[in-house]
Amino acid sequence: MPDTCRLLDSGLHGAAHNIALDRALLAAHRAGQAPDTLHFFRFTPCAVVGYHQSVAQEVHTDYCRAHGIEIQRRLSGGGAVYIDEGQLVWELYLRRARLPGADMRAVAATVCGAVAEALRGLGVDARFRPRNDIEVDGRKLSGTGGVFEGDTILYQGTLLLRFDAERMLRVLRIPAEKHARRGLGSPRERVTSLAELLGEPPPLATVQAALAAAFADTLGVRFAPGRLSAAERAEHARALREIDSPEWVRAVDRPAGEAPQREVIHRCPAGLIRVGVALDLPRRRLRQAWLSGDFFVRPRRVVADLEAALRNVAMDEVPAIVQAVLGRDGVDLMGLRPADFSVALQRAMMAGEEE
Repeated sequence: MPDTCRLLDSGLHGAAHNIALDRALLAAHRAGQAPDTLHFFRFTPCAVVGYHQSVAQEVHTDYCRAHGIEIQRRLSGGGAVYIDEGQLVWELYLRRARLPGADMRAVAATVCGAVAEALRGLGVDARFRPRNDIEVDGRKLSGTGGVFEGDTILYQGTLLLRFDAERMLRVLRIPAEKHARRGLGSPRERVTSLAELLGEPPPLATVQAALAAAFADTLGVRFAPGRLSAAERAEHARALREIDSPEWVRAVDRPAGEAPQREVIHRCPAGLIRVGVALDLPRRRLRQAWLSGDFFVRPRRVVADLEAALRNVAMDEVPAIVQAVLGRDGVDLMGLRPADFSVALQRAMMAGEEE
């Protein structure tokens, strides 16, 4: 008989509540205090940036404040998204043994393949497109992302039931470079929804049942409805105090007094890298670098490690430093290479020299 895993549906809440619940579920699972879990939930209107992104670079904060749109930071990498009630979020908390030997690219292919299968059963020709999108005729229907924490895999995605493209464009600062590489004139052309594809999205319960069945078949398990444990509820309250705070939301933002002299956006097949640099040109030294983007890396703090290693160093030493930090054992750039970061930094430094 297949293993039984927990099915949670926590309903509709604000971003801080939902992200704190992610933290609580992840902590409990990693500690061996919670079963493998499939979790469904939805958000009230919000802009959510990836773990490595800067709010100021990714979100029109004035518009969000004026329209009551919450701004938050999630636990995993990837790009900024606009989320509202028209989107369904699904996430899996799994022991690594469920997907033995898998790196995050393999996890994405397996999990996204299951989602695409579920969506095909609902009448849309969905396909997984590496590195982490589920698309229909080249238009994104679900964006996904994941993180490893100890023996736990957290993989999550946002499925567009309905989508307000106009509001997305007002909320997010979407770089032209991200779409120009695909030959598209507007971000609207990159996104679709079940409402657009089918005329009307299936009932929420129908969509959730299709996803649960596909995940169960792929993982060889069965799902049974469950509840949060007392330990998870307590951890959720603790996490909410941290996450519902400016310090968490602005964690990657640059200090106002340390603005970069030059900034570039470097695109490569596995992600978009933003680099800002402050230079001491007479001495040909890099005083400081700031790195953000829609990439995924493991462990998450390796970006902070690289920024620390690049403080007040000779400009010609930068490639070797990047290789030393990003090339060490245990670092997974998930499709990127140390050379991608070196090229981005070199471009930023050259732009400063040409000023």
